[in-house]
Amino acid sequence: MSEDLLTALQYYGAGAAAFAALIVSLDLGRKWTGFGFIIFVTSSIALIAWGFMAEDSEGIGVQNVILLVINCVGVYRYLISKHRADVT
Repeated sequence: MSEDLLTALQYYGAGAAAFAALIVSLDLGRKWTGFGFIIFVTSSIALIAWGFMAEDSEGIGVQNVILLVINCVGVYRYLISKHRADVT
């Protein structure tokens, strides 16, 4: 596997996760939070690929498989589901 590709996956995954966390933390509304979760999904996919292709990185791959499921729930909840939580 190309070292350049592995490096790109690793740094994209880390940068995208940080950016997504910023979007979600700003609490700009359901739509923006949903977009943040989409970015989290892409981050998880990149880190899954990196984790299982790079040497001694399987733990990050496994962690991001779990995070991918959680992030997909976030995408569903904020962008797909018609359910609106009551805010008090």
